[in-house]
Amino acid sequence: MNAALLLAVPLLPLLLACLAPWGGMASMRRLTPLAAVPGLLLALFGPEGMHAAYPWLVLGLDLHMDTTGRTFLLLTSLLWGAAGLYALGYLRGDAFEARFHLFFLLAMAGNLGLVLAADAMGFYLFFALMSLSSYGLVVHAGGKDVYRAGRVYLILAVIGELLLFSGLVLHASAAGGHHFTLMAATPLQPLSAALLLLGFGIKAGLIPLHVWLPLAHPAAPTPASAVLSGAMIKAGLLGWLRLLQLQGPSWVELGWLLVGLGLAGAFLAALVGVLQVRPKTILAYSSISQMGLMICGVGLIFLLPDVGALLLAAVVLYALHHGLAKGALFLGVGIVERKRSPWVLAVLVVPALALAGLPWTSGALAKQALKSPLYDVPVAWVSTVETLLTFAAVGTTLLMARFLWCVWAKDAAKSDPLPWQMWAPWLALSSAALILPWFWAGKTGPAWSLVWPLSLGVLLSLVALFAWRGRQVPQIPEGDVLVPVEGLVLWLVRTVRAAPRLWQTAGDGPARARLRLAWRRTRHGTTRLEAALGRWEVLGILFMALVLGVFVSLWV
Repeated sequence: MNAALLLAVPLLPLLLACLAPWGGMASMRRLTPLAAVPGLLLALFGPEGMHAAYPWLVLGLDLHMDTTGRTFLLLTSLLWGAAGLYALGYLRGDAFEARFHLFFLLAMAGNLGLVLAADAMGFYLFFALMSLSSYGLVVHAGGKDVYRAGRVYLILAVIGELLLFSGLVLHASAAGGHHFTLMAATPLQPLSAALLLLGFGIKAGLIPLHVWLPLAHPAAPTPASAVLSGAMIKAGLLGWLRLLQLQGPSWVELGWLLVGLGLAGAFLAALVGVLQVRPKTILAYSSISQMGLMICGVGLIFLLPDVGALLLAAVVLYALHHGLAKGALFLGVGIVERKRSPWVLAVLVVPALALAGLPWTSGALAKQALKSPLYDVPVAWVSTVETLLTFAAVGTTLLMARFLWCVWAKDAAKSDPLPWQMWAPWLALSSAALILPWFWAGKTGPAWSLVWPLSLGVLLSLVALFAWRGRQVPQIPEGDVLVPVEGLVLWLVRTVRAAPRLWQTAGDGPARARLRLAWRRTRHGTTRLEAALGRWEVLGILFMALVLGVFVSLWV
């Protein structure tokens, strides 16, 4: 029974995706939200420690559910189910609606599967399925800016997959097997740890590997943005919790690195986010900032092993809170695009204030859980980190104020009636900020460390509103550090392409003419090859075939 229940979680959306071309668009649309139901039921009612092995599947696949996996499975199932239902109303009448649901189901299968995977082989294949399928969600709308965002996403996704694959192979080889129990009992080598850190860091929005997020979120349809930011970005965090040994004094350097990068992401993303104008871009930078706090929490686990269990529970709780609140905010953007009314803004304020840490919300619960273990640690630098975590709430408040202002100032694109498939999941996710504290024991009251950052953020928002009234707010391009990097790459490409022309002007001759003709033929063939390989379906198929081939060769 356990084997069937565990396998049904990733298998149902995968089967629906495979049957979609034969079942017709209408039936596929209705079944998409139901694909997340097995995962939700398993997370709510499944017994602790469920485990099943499938030696006949993917060269041997193991699935299990522990305490951490249950929370991530609950978050993932809720978000994918809510976004799938929301998509029924949001994409109604879209010419490529069937294509969206196909990629949506494939990415859902990968995301649900990696949460339950108990071995590196299954985890990686599910991770790759989720990452590569998400490209179809990012570029769904089409257009120059959308395809640029898709290219950046795909390039970083493939780089991340290669880094992750290399790290897993090295560590599995040292451990003598690819099951997580064997890999956890084997000390990580520095190279393996670095590869896993970078591979998962791309997905988790680790500074400076975050540049795909502020491009992909505005480009993707609203239900896709909700799962990209709420669920899929947490896959990198879960990978670290699964594969990086979280105990041991030898990881002090890694702990400091994660704490430093996490705090840098929390503050820098907030600074860049308040200088954006598009609501979904602001939410993307907010996700980078919030993931920075979770990354800092992972680093503290390495540095403070005595309270590591408490910090681990706090990071998992923070991931649950952020995923539900951020999903509600992204779905709310689509609501405001079709209906602008006071009650819509009132509901939208709830998850926004929860992210800022309003007392008696899930945000207050998560922030207190992350900081509480630090209060009794007799180490000087811990109080500094706790103060910085508190100050980060000021940046979050400024981001949410900027988001609410921009989303409300934007005119509604449509005046169609709001279908229940859109407002029902949006209200459900928005209410989670108030409901979650009732089911998770912890303090959510008006602690001073929660009240003053929120109050200061509101005050600074009002000051900025009056100071910049009637003026254009300074802006930083979406993608921030990617813009100068792209400029440098384009300059290098133009320089390389111009080199033969510069050489041609230096003189003539039979040998030089033959070489010039050969170069032109080579360039023409290379251009056609790049155009063929640049198509996402060709790249994805070749990459997955390469991965499977390597796994088969290692197995044999």
